[in-house]
Amino acid sequence: MKKINVLLAVCAMLLATSLQAQVPQGPPKPGPEVKKLDYNVGTWKVEGEAKPFGSMPGGKFTSTEKCEWYSGDFFVMCHSEGAGPMGPEKSVSFMGYDPNEKVYTYHAFTSTGEAIDSKGTVNGDTWNWTAESNMGDVKISVRVTVKQVSNTEYTFKLEMSQNGGEFSVVEEATGHKVSATAPATKS
Repeated sequence: MKKINVLLAVCAMLLATSLQAQVPQGPPKPGPEVKKLDYNVGTWKVEGEAKPFGSMPGGKFTSTEKCEWYSGDFFVMCHSEGAGPMGPEKSVSFMGYDPNEKVYTYHAFTSTGEAIDSKGTVNGDTWNWTAESNMGDVKISVRVTVKQVSNTEYTFKLEMSQNGGEFSVVEEATGHKVSATAPATKS
């Protein structure tokens, strides 16, 4: 009987040690992909031009975007305020990385009632984002290309397609970093 008790105690200790090794120690830490989002952190001035598309008018637009690491350093949170052909607009957005799908994520909410969900990839200095939405009965496909020209400048091109048709350039812009924000905390 003593051998069985000793054997059970050893098995219980091995099981507890094995389970403890599988449980993450401390809070989770962002993966290396998340660090690529650090480029966006800071205050950006954006100037561009919108082309007419569907019911949307064309014209010049400007905005200021302030981006910082959200608590935990998994997401970059941005607050944007600007004006363009449709009037003044504000938005809040979050950029992150989905390790399950192996894509970057972008979620934005605007003062005009839009909720935008995009998925993206990065290749060198070029980010490519895609999204799908509906405007009434019309299916809209969106693709955005952001090219990092330098640490303080990027170019932006937004293209849209209606119901699977040809893509048209709807917006082109340039962003300039006017101030940096503290980098992500070292975890």
